[in-house]
Amino acid sequence: MSEPNLVIVDDAQALYVHAAEEIVHFAGESICTHGEFTLCLSGGSTPAAVYELMAERFRLSVDWKEVQFFWGDERCVPPDDPASNFAMAKRTMLSRLELRPDQIHRMRGEDPPEQGARAYEEELRTVFGLAGGEFPRFSLTLLGLGENVHIASLFPGSAAIHERERLAIPVEVDAPQRHRVTLTPPVINNSARVMFLVSGADKAQAVHAALKGPRDPDRFPAQLVAPDSGEVIWVLDRPAASLLSRS
Repeated sequence: MSEPNLVIVDDAQALYVHAAEEIVHFAGESICTHGEFTLCLSGGSTPAAVYELMAERFRLSVDWKEVQFFWGDERCVPPDDPASNFAMAKRTMLSRLELRPDQIHRMRGEDPPEQGARAYEEELRTVFGLAGGEFPRFSLTLLGLGENVHIASLFPGSAAIHERERLAIPVEVDAPQRHRVTLTPPVINNSARVMFLVSGADKAQAVHAALKGPRDPDRFPAQLVAPDSGEVIWVLDRPAASLLSRS
């Protein structure tokens, strides 16, 4: 397990551009080597801005027909609900690209949570051709970071933090849209690359806790991200990274 790679840029706009450029680079590399790029998307305002750039400025930089889109978590709401992570990605990026329906693998937030989680597990097993006990390997998994140091919908104190067998599970969280479906830690940690996108001074304490705090994933779920054979990249703007220099 290698140390995370920290990239600190001046401000949010610089973060959006850098992240989009890196995703485009990783996509080209993966498509050239493996014939496809499997991208696991995150919700949140920072990824939304990155997705818009990818669909506009970098639209011609990726062979989009070779990209498969997945999600790290979803709120249990209909796919056109403003709170839906799928709806956000569709609005900012997916609807602007010429994609086939079979390239988009969304979590069905409109279904009962357990049913939605089981269906997503089956989707992943089918798409990746998984045998029992195997986990999908995304080319790149994008993650945001909550102020409480949560990732995807893995919140502090959740039993989901200790899940080691399932691919996706239903969770109930202390946040709006309490019922959700989330990927599990071993799926995230099987990614070839994981990229955190974190912007703003309001995330500085969470960044510090994740990277410099005592080892306690139950309190700081972002510390779960430690792949044995993958790369972890933190893309931060200076406000989000402001407390790291004090360590």
